[in-house]
Amino acid sequence: MPISDSVILGHDVRIAHPSLVNLYGCRIGDGTRIGTFVEIQKNASVGSRCKISSHSFICEGVVIEDEVFIGHGVMFTNDRLPRATSADGSLQTEEHWTVEPTLVRRRASIGSNATIVAGVTIGVDAMVGAGAVVTRDVPDGAIVAGVPARVVGAVTDRSHKVETLNGES
Repeated sequence: MPISDSVILGHDVRIAHPSLVNLYGCRIGDGTRIGTFVEIQKNASVGSRCKISSHSFICEGVVIEDEVFIGHGVMFTNDRLPRATSADGSLQTEEHWTVEPTLVRRRASIGSNATIVAGVTIGVDAMVGAGAVVTRDVPDGAIVAGVPARVVGAVTDRSHKVETLNGES
């Protein structure tokens, strides 16, 4: 079953193709839109009026606040030291790692194919460029891009006007 009975769906959540998603143990807020081939794992939370584009992966420990845009193929992680096996060669299980929480604050936007490393906070109204690898916190209203992501500009008002560090608008 692509959408588990353990999922809490808010009012008017729209899932483009329910048979082509994998949602379990998560919470999805009112009015959120979810594209095809999205996985949202247990103990993850997506706020209200968000857009989660196709092929994105939202793992355990990720909290996405209201009005957030997640582009196509965005990848979240939840473990900074992943390993398949323990020192003795046995396969690791959930008891062998600690989930590191990640927070995406309200009205943030994350561009397609960005990777968000475990344990960071992306600030209110912040924008993450396509293909960026976010390894540290992103301040409110900052625009970050690159590998690793660096501040390259700022969102200057609620209409999402942007200004780059070299003064271009």
